[in-house]
Amino acid sequence: MKQRIQLILIIGMIVAAARVAWIFYERHEESVAPTKQQAPALDPDFYVTPKKMYPYDLKTAKSEITKQPVWVKVGYAYGYFPYDRAIRHADLAHEAGKLLPLQKLEVKDVSTGTSAKDPGEKQVLAIFDQDGNSYATPIGTEKDGDFKFWANDMLFIEDPHQLYKHWPTDVWQVVDQHQVKPGMNELQADFALGLGLLESGSDSTDRTLDYPNGGKPIKISFHNGKAIDVKNGTGS
Repeated sequence: MKQRIQLILIIGMIVAAARVAWIFYERHEESVAPTKQQAPALDPDFYVTPKKMYPYDLKTAKSEITKQPVWVKVGYAYGYFPYDRAIRHADLAHEAGKLLPLQKLEVKDVSTGTSAKDPGEKQVLAIFDQDGNSYATPIGTEKDGDFKFWANDMLFIEDPHQLYKHWPTDVWQVVDQHQVKPGMNELQADFALGLGLLESGSDSTDRTLDYPNGGKPIKISFHNGKAIDVKNGTGS
């Protein structure tokens, strides 16, 4: 009888211990579950790594920028100027216009020109054709043999449609039409409308940007990175 009682007590202790362990496990899972649910999904845009060019003089710049088409990263941010191929001269005193959002360019040549604003510094120019005329847009500078390039900040050397192929087809259709709809993110808006100017009072959660949009201003409010309000802006 004594052995039976001891056996019953041991079994009871084992069952009680198992029950306590189970309770602690359930409570742990309940505390971890909200954290798992609230973990933000990783944005595929962060993993896009565009290829870069590595020019260090005119020859290497021409070699890298003319071997494939290029696409403008930031629309309405970079000017282009009339270029006379016969005399290899760019009229840098008279801007012909601004490069458009995601504009595709076939660069034919790379040359230099002197700006009236700084005669001691040469502009490194990418030459392209548009509407039957030749134009030049600066992609760097040269002074005393020292070259500085901003081509990688200015241009994609891969088709953005392929770089961001994870975007839905309907989003790309809107971007290609240079429009923005609620639900699109800020990068998609930038690709559609070009350079945006951040309004004062904006923060990481709620941001409002004014897009000059080539003379047709658009005001977009973003919440947590998504457009929630898109409306016509006012000219400056």
